[in-house]
Amino acid sequence: MNETLKRTISGAIYVILLLSLILYSTESFFVLFGVFLLIAVFEFCNLIQLNKIYALIISSIIYFIFYKTNFKQNELFTNETGHNLTLAALIITLIVSIKCLLFLFEQKNTAPNLFSKYVYLIGYIILPFVFITKIPFGEKGYNPKIIISIFILIWTNDTFAFIVGKSIGKNKLFEKVSPKKTIEGFIGGVLFAVIASYIISRYYFEPKEYYFKKSVVIWMTIAIIVGVFGTIGDLVESKFKRIAGVKDSGNIMPGHGGILDRLDSVIFVAPVIFLFYQILNYVS
Repeated sequence: MNETLKRTISGAIYVILLLSLILYSTESFFVLFGVFLLIAVFEFCNLIQLNKIYALIISSIIYFIFYKTNFKQNELFTNETGHNLTLAALIITLIVSIKCLLFLFEQKNTAPNLFSKYVYLIGYIILPFVFITKIPFGEKGYNPKIIISIFILIWTNDTFAFIVGKSIGKNKLFEKVSPKKTIEGFIGGVLFAVIASYIISRYYFEPKEYYFKKSVVIWMTIAIIVGVFGTIGDLVESKFKRIAGVKDSGNIMPGHGGILDRLDSVIFVAPVIFLFYQILNYVS
């Protein structure tokens, strides 16, 4: 099969599956990202040479615990306990994100030690998936439009970063980790994501759901977060792959690589967007 056709078909299946299960129900949404998490953990363990059994058990337990905290009424957690767990998880994730930045700028391409491997597993892989599942939940419950919009912004940023970089890109962004990324492509991706955010806030959300002017500012800010932190997430995963000596994290998606390759941006973006939402709620 032609490589372009293979890439198109597998990409279309991924997008259809993602959108369908996000829209269908909260249960299908959690199942989808639970499966994505397990695959991503498996792929990450291959990259850093970590015991898969322990990693999969840890990820399953953490995901289940936070799955229960997404609902106000359940038999395991009170609202206060759930809030404290989420706050602790956010702090851990943000600290590990800083560690990922330091790792990205390290001159030596050496594999992390065993302790750091588990730190990255929890703070870079598992907990960001938790925050992906928390983002669509607000005062009115589950709103799939929010997480779909974030994916649209990520896809827009990635697509136009590639197009602009391919067309006019001359200055390398981070050549030692990702030789094809350019500063021009990065700026182009962010600009088009901001344009997409205006369209989303204007046409995708009903005026009665969000006050329009406020919504535009919020979504443009999210677009900038997506452009900046999504690119960093992509670079961090590229650093892990470079140390492992592989091109892709897996081969589950022909022409696209692994699940981690598809979600490397969103797992770095999700905790920051969740923090942004908390700041908005506090201010309001």
